[in-house]
Amino acid sequence: MAQFNTPSYEIPKTSGRCASTGRELAPGEPYYAALVDLPENAPVDEQSKDKAAEALRALGMCRLDVSIEAWEGGYRPEGLFGYWKSTVPQPNEKKKLFVDDSILMNLLERLADATEPDRLAFRYVLALIMMRKKLLRYDGKEIRTAEVDGEQVEQAWWALTPKLDLAKGPLGKWHPDVVLHVMDPNLDESQVEQVTQQLGDILQAEL
Repeated sequence: MAQFNTPSYEIPKTSGRCASTGRELAPGEPYYAALVDLPENAPVDEQSKDKAAEALRALGMCRLDVSIEAWEGGYRPEGLFGYWKSTVPQPNEKKKLFVDDSILMNLLERLADATEPDRLAFRYVLALIMMRKKLLRYDGKEIRTAEVDGEQVEQAWWALTPKLDLAKGPLGKWHPDVVLHVMDPNLDESQVEQVTQQLGDILQAEL
């Protein structure tokens, strides 16, 4: 699975405007980027119709940016899913890779209660990437029975152990007290490739 060798990732480009105050964010200014659940029937932002934004929208999420003063003043966007701190790039500044493994792990954990097929597939492929990076260890699987569309179906759930300290990478110790469970959605090769492309659109988009 050579497509899982990507060392670091990016999320869709910044809007350049604070979601709380509407103030334009200046080049070099620190801010918080947030992924939020997209309200049903939300209008499409014509200024953010890049591949990354469209891929996020397919997952029922979008990105918002919040100034430091608004964030530290207590503002949190409704439906907050995950966030990280970044800096508005200077004009013509070389692209930076800023979304580290801890943010990816946070996304994996926050999707634990997902039931939508797109999110389950996204989480599964994200787990594969973290396993390829040796930040998750496969410990086996269990078969669970669940009701899907009124029918009882069997689902395979993987038991995965994360690293205790992601900053130490694959050389770090495994966490002794945490086990993550990820459902295998039984994707075929073409589906894995499609979801991998979608995840790449989200995580490798230019700022």
